Amino acid sequence: MLFSSVSFIYYFLPLVLLVYFAVPRSLKNVVLLIFSLLFYFLGEPVYTAILVFSTVVDYSHSLIIEKFRGGIYAKIALVSSIIINVSILGFFKYYDFLAENLNLLLGTSIGTLSLALPLGISFFTFQTMSYTIDVYRGEAKAQQNILGLGMYISLFPQLVAGPIVRYKTIAEEIDNRVHSFENFAYGVKRFIIGLSKKVLLANTIGELSTIVSQVPDKSVLLLWMGAIAFSLQIYFDFSGYSDMAIGLGRIFGFHFLENFNYPYIAKSISEFWRRWHISLGSWFRDYVYIPLGGSKCNTVKTARNLILVWFLTGLWHGASWNFVIWGLFFGLMIAMEKAFLGRLLDKAPNPLKHAYVLLTIVFSFVIFSHDSIANGLNVLQGMMGLLDIPLVSWEAIYYLKSYGVMFVVSVVGSTPLMKQVFHRLQSQLEYKKIIPALETVAIFTLLLLVTGYLVDASFNPFLYFRF
Repeated sequence: MLFSSVSFIYYFLPLVLLVYFAVPRSLKNVVLLIFSLLFYFLGEPVYTAILVFSTVVDYSHSLIIEKFRGGIYAKIALVSSIIINVSILGFFKYYDFLAENLNLLLGTSIGTLSLALPLGISFFTFQTMSYTIDVYRGEAKAQQNILGLGMYISLFPQLVAGPIVRYKTIAEEIDNRVHSFENFAYGVKRFIIGLSKKVLLANTIGELSTIVSQVPDKSVLLLWMGAIAFSLQIYFDFSGYSDMAIGLGRIFGFHFLENFNYPYIAKSISEFWRRWHISLGSWFRDYVYIPLGGSKCNTVKTARNLILVWFLTGLWHGASWNFVIWGLFFGLMIAMEKAFLGRLLDKAPNPLKHAYVLLTIVFSFVIFSHDSIANGLNVLQGMMGLLDIPLVSWEAIYYLKSYGVMFVVSVVGSTPLMKQVFHRLQSQLEYKKIIPALETVAIFTLLLLVTGYLVDASFNPFLYFRF
């Protein structure tokens, strides 16, 4: 069930809220657990058992870790938990990929299974792993109530698409969170803003990306339009979903950390990835990069650590070589920035820095968006004018006119400009009294526009369900 669906917005969510706020505090976690499992069951009836099994595994292992803290049994329990979680993820997500590549490399005939990927398995597996690791490190106490841990792992606002919420971030709020009108109002506002980014911006600009991929007669301009459209689509798609998750969490009293911070204003690739999918980047930093030695090693080992982390980051996104190449590319770019490129960028003017980042990101997303590396490279060649295609075509002009306004709105929306204008108006005395009323009207207008779109439209994908 998509957050950006009529069934979720007008049926599932109101029912959850009605029951949740009707029951006493002692039953609120139970209500969230039941509805979260129902939410997952409606999308994955069979694989719900995996979610429950993962909860039981990490609950039992964390208790052993805490009981034998600092001893060999604690270490064995940690290793066991990691192996079980990684094995489940690896089996469902990477078995066919491994089998196909072994068959090609060794001439074997290992059969593939063509299993559907359980929704959100990459997200909730990383959450459960971070929980047991933090308990082992002494950074979190083991949850004594399996219902509390089950609620944390299955919590529907962040279950299938993140952000990756670490247990220690909301541990106190599992049993002692605050419900208030301010939290509820902020949560509703944040949810509707994220919903609008997803539906009104990502879906609309995503239509152009899909159209470009299907137009038989390409041109250089058309390929650039498609690449930029996809880069904007995936940003508004995923950041919109993160906003919705953060908003839903706040409604129920949880404070999830931010997952995006205007990445397209970055001045280096390193900065871009500190602003994009922050929860994933910080997960790899804290549980892989730093334990390997991080950047406190010599240049060669630091580069090795970065390449390994980004190899895993690419592989996390999907069992396909295009994701691996995409990840290794960024590992190499960031290693180069740490070694020498960063010093050159420091001396460059800001427009050049932004151009460097934006071109790199747009090119990288071409590889990211094509399952075939050959197809992605072919598109890149076309964008650079290396194919026998025209510079401009009538199709490109037509779609540029049709989506020109949406391009401008999306580009402006990917920067903090509107937020800065809003905060400036808020700070001026003459606007302080009318801003809250205007904001409320704007939020509900957005909700009406989204509802109209969802009722009438059939194009409503979510890119990160693939991962």
